[in-house]
Order: sequence, then C-alpha cells, then structure tokens
Amino acid sequence: MADHGDSVLSTRELILSEARRCFAENGYDGTSLNDIAAGVGIRRPSLLHHFPSKEALYGEVFEQLLGDWIDRLASAIGAPETGQRKMELVIEAGFDLFADNPDYVRLMRREALDSGAHLGIDLAAVLRPMFDRAVVFFEREMDAGVFRRQDPQHLLITGYGALLSYFSDAPFLGGLLDGDALSADQMQRRRVHITEFFAAALKP
Repeated sequence: MADHGDSVLSTRELILSEARRCFAENGYDGTSLNDIAAGVGIRRPSLLHHFPSKEALYGEVFEQLLGDWIDRLASAIGAPETGQRKMELVIEAGFDLFADNPDYVRLMRREALDSGAHLGIDLAAVLRPMFDRAVVFFEREMDAGVFRRQDPQHLLITGYGALLSYFSDAPFLGGLLDGDALSADQMQRRRVHITEFFAAALKP
C-alpha cells in the first residue's frame, strides 16, 4: 500500500494511476511496462502479478475512462429535468469529466485518431447508445417546440468538440488567454460560455 494524497491506494490502483499518466503522455507505443513499474516504485514482475500484459493494463485504464464517462452521461440523460436544464446537465457531465481527469482527454484524442486500434474495440460503438439517447432527447424537445430545430447529431458532435478541444489544447490556448486555461477562473468562464452558447443556439 502507498500513500496518495489524503487516501491510501492499493498497488493495483497505483499501477492504474501511473499507467493512465504514462499512456496519456507518451501514447501506447511510447509506454513500456518497465516505465510504469518504475513510476510506481515496484519491479516489472510485481506489475505482471496484477496485469498479465500491457494490452490488459491499457484495456483496464480505458475501461475506467469509458465507465466513468458513461455513468456521468447516463445520470445526466436520465435525470427528470427537461428542456434547457437537461441540456446543461449533459454539458456539465462532459465538462466535469475532463476537468476532473485531464489524462482522459489525451487518451481519448489518441484513441480517436487511432480508431481504437490498441483497444481491440469499436470506440464509437461503445459510446453509441448514450449518443443515441441524447439525440432522442433533443429531437423530442425540438418536436415539442422547446428547442429550435437543429441537426441533433451534429449538435452533440459540436458540443463534444467544444469540450474536448478546450482541454486538449489548453497549453496553446493559455497563450491566447494570457493565463492558465485550466485555472478555476478560466474554466468557469469556459463552462458559462458553452452553456450560454448552446442555450442561444437552441432558443426557439
């Protein structure tokens, strides 16, 4: 067991945390099990006791990412709120995921570019059920006149890009904003802007 901030994590949890950092920074091909073991402070055989291969470790790192994302989206989409408040919940779910887990942003970018090659799964197929549920919600609200008519699929893709690109390009954007793009103040500005932008786009 090792101390990690205010909590005590198991060796397995420490391995997953270090693997997430290494894969995000260096990519799948640029990361070795030796790198991860050294970061945790253990030997490679000890790591292999928990994960039989780099593929298995990477798969579990990504499973945590997708599980977290799907849980947050499902909670937002399944909430009883309707109309603009529901839209805000969906935006907040994605925003908070990336704000809380900056490594996820780089992992998602890498896998999207590689078409999920290292996962052995169709990443789009995994996320498709949540995407389709969100499309149904927007279509229903548009049919009811609550939202202005837009292409719901591209509306969601625009939202995805607006969220993901801000966090993935934060070092560059900081130069344009004259400050840390991931500071609490700048992230709050971004959150408010995205929410107000979509509210204006959907105002009937």
